[in-house]
Amino acid sequence: MAALAVHAQQPGPVPTNPPASSALDGELFYQLLVGEFSTQRGEAGVGYSLILDAARKTNDARLYQRAIDISLQARAGDSALQAARAWKQAQPNSRDANRYVLQILIGLNRLNETVEPLKREIALAEAKERALTILTLPRYFARSSDKKLATEMLEQALAEYLGNGSTGAAAWSAVGRMRMESGDNAGALEAARRGQSQDARAEGPVLLALALMSPQQPGAEAIVRKYLEGRPLVEVRLAYARALLDAQRYAEAGSQVQIVTTEKPDYAEAWLIRGTLELQDNRLDPAERSLKQFLELMQTRRGNGVDEPSRALAQAYLSLAQIAEQRKDYKQAEAWLARISSPEDLVRSQSRRAGILARQGKIDEARELIRNLPERSPADARVKLSSEIQLLRDNRLYAQAYELLAEATQRDPKDYDLVYDQATLAEKLGRPEEMERLLRRIIAEKPQYHHAYNALGYSFADRSVRLGEARQLILKALEFAPDDPFISDSLGWVEFREGNKAEALRVLQKAYRARPDAEIAAHLGEVLWSMGQREQALSVWREGLQLNAENETLVETLKRLRVKP
Repeated sequence: MAALAVHAQQPGPVPTNPPASSALDGELFYQLLVGEFSTQRGEAGVGYSLILDAARKTNDARLYQRAIDISLQARAGDSALQAARAWKQAQPNSRDANRYVLQILIGLNRLNETVEPLKREIALAEAKERALTILTLPRYFARSSDKKLATEMLEQALAEYLGNGSTGAAAWSAVGRMRMESGDNAGALEAARRGQSQDARAEGPVLLALALMSPQQPGAEAIVRKYLEGRPLVEVRLAYARALLDAQRYAEAGSQVQIVTTEKPDYAEAWLIRGTLELQDNRLDPAERSLKQFLELMQTRRGNGVDEPSRALAQAYLSLAQIAEQRKDYKQAEAWLARISSPEDLVRSQSRRAGILARQGKIDEARELIRNLPERSPADARVKLSSEIQLLRDNRLYAQAYELLAEATQRDPKDYDLVYDQATLAEKLGRPEEMERLLRRIIAEKPQYHHAYNALGYSFADRSVRLGEARQLILKALEFAPDDPFISDSLGWVEFREGNKAEALRVLQKAYRARPDAEIAAHLGEVLWSMGQREQALSVWREGLQLNAENETLVETLKRLRVKP
C-alpha cells in the first residue's frame, strides 16, 4: 500500500518500557517484551498482535497507540485502523482514539467513512472549545487527494452546526476552507457570507474572505470591510493591509496600517510595514521615525524576555540603511548594516553595501562584492544575480546588465522574470524589435504574466505606434491586476496619445492618488500641461521630483518640454 502518514494532534510519545499498571502481571510483562523484541527483529505482525492483545487486557491507551505505531511503521494501514477502532471502542470518550481513527481513514483514502469520527470529534470537545474544534477540522484533510469528496464529508458532519448561533460561523468557515481547497471559490465565498450572517464579529468568515480576495472574487472584500466596521482584531486589520499590498493598493494599505498604529501603538509589526510603505513613497523622515519606533518596541520585547524575529529586524536595518544611503550618509548606512547578524540576510545586506559602493563610483568593487558572496541555496544565487543587475541598471550600464541577463536566460529560459527584465533592457538599448520578441514569447508561454502585456502596450503608446493594439494589451493586463496603478498609468498614456485628454486626466489622477510615483507624475503633469493647466502640472512635477529626482521618464519629460519646476 502507499505510505500512510498519520499524525496525532494530542498524544505524546509512547515509552518503550512497559507501563506501570496493576493489571501488568508477570505473564503480561513477558508478553510485552516478546512483542517489542519481535518488532525489533522485523516481525511486525507478531509484535503488533501481542501489543494489541496486551492493550485490550489492560485497557492502556499507551499500548493501543504503540500497536498503531507498529502497524504504521510496517505500512499496514488496515491493522492500524483495527487497533485504533479497538481503542475507541474500549475508551469511547477518548479524543486521541477518535483522532487516530479519523486520520488513519483519511490516510487510507476511505473518506466516505469519516463522517462519524468527524461528528465524534466535535461532540467530545467541551462546549467552550467546540467552535475552535470545528475550525480546525479542515486540517485533517490537508494531504487528502480528493478534496471534493472531503468537502462533501465535512459538510455532512457539520450539517447540524451550520444553523446554530454559537457554532454557525465556525462551521461555515470550515466548509468554506474545504470548498476553497477543492477549487470551488464561489462556494467558499458563499460560505463566508453565510458564516458572517451567523456572527458578524466572528474572525473565521473574514479570514476566509481574506484568503479569497482577488479580482475574480470582488465580493470577498465586502465581507472584510463589513467586519472592519465593528471592533476588529488588530491582527485581522493588518492581514487586510497585507492583502492590499499584494494587490498593489499601497495607499489603502497604508491607511489600514496607520489605523493600527494609532489604535494600538505598541503593535510592532505595524510600524515595520508602515515604515516600509513610507520609504517606498520616498518619505524618508516619516519612514525613519516609523522604523525606529519598530526597533524600540522590539527592544522592549527583548527586555521582557520575548524572542525577536531576526528577519523582521534585518528588514528594518536594511530599510534604515537605504534611507541613510539616499541621504548620502554612507557611514550611517554601514552602521545599520553592521547590526544585521542573521546568516539568512547576508546576501541582502551585502547587496546593500554594494549599492553604497556604487553610489560612490566604485562599480567594479561593488560587483566584485556581490559576486564573492556565498551561495547557501538557489535563492541566494537568484538574489545575487538580481542585485548585480539592479546595480548596473541604477548606474545606467544597460549593455552590461543586458549581457548578464542574456547569459542567465540562456541557462534558465523558463525564468520569465529574467526574460521580462531582459526585454525592458532591450528597449533601453534602443532595440524595440528585440523587446517585442521577448515579451511576445512570455505572453505565448505564460499567458497569465500580465506585466508582459502592460510593458508591450506601454512601449507602443510611448512611441505612438499601434495604439489600438496598445490599448488591447493594457486592458488585458488590467484583467489580471485591475487595481495596479502602473497599468492604469499605461492606460492613461494610451488615452493621451489617442487625443482623449479628459479621460487620460481622469485615469492618471486616479493612478497617482493610488500610488504617488515619479513616473506617473511625469505623465499626469504632461497631460495637465497640454490642457493649459500649467500651475497644476508644475505642482505635480515638483512632487514627482521629491519622490525621485533621478526618474528617467520625469527628467526626459521636463527636458523635452523645457520646463524647470
